[in-house]
Amino acid sequence: MRPILLLAALALILPAALAANAPPTPAPALVVQTLDHGRFDLAAERGRWILVNFWATWCAPCLKEMPELDAFDRESEEVRVIGLAFEETSEEDLRAFLRTRPVSYPIALVDPYAPPAGWDAPRGLPLSVLIDPEGRRVRTFLGPVTAAELRSAMEAADD
Repeated sequence: MRPILLLAALALILPAALAANAPPTPAPALVVQTLDHGRFDLAAERGRWILVNFWATWCAPCLKEMPELDAFDRESEEVRVIGLAFEETSEEDLRAFLRTRPVSYPIALVDPYAPPAGWDAPRGLPLSVLIDPEGRRVRTFLGPVTAAELRSAMEAADD
């Protein structure tokens, strides 16, 4: 019985682990209207690192990482975070939530039943995709991510 449970656990974990360390691939297009920062177009952000962060207001690990992602976004002009609120809520309710947990990076509300074209629906939240200045996905993080982990991934991708 235990070997079966172990195999089942590996079947769930292994694809995410392999994807996290996969070679860089072109990131799909991402054009979204944000709540307070206008239109975000990933292609227009070439030349800087981008972190695409799928999150939700009901996700405790998402809320825990928000202050650190906010500080990470503000520390350098070479880095930008875009938050994609991946849940069924209204823009009004999301704005009210963000008044209690403000962040300086742009937030867009995306439909969980129709994620942005070219982007898969996340298997869990938070899910963050690190994109290099050339527009390539270099690392995917499932679960909360720290600024130190992001910097380490950026350094590894530059090597």
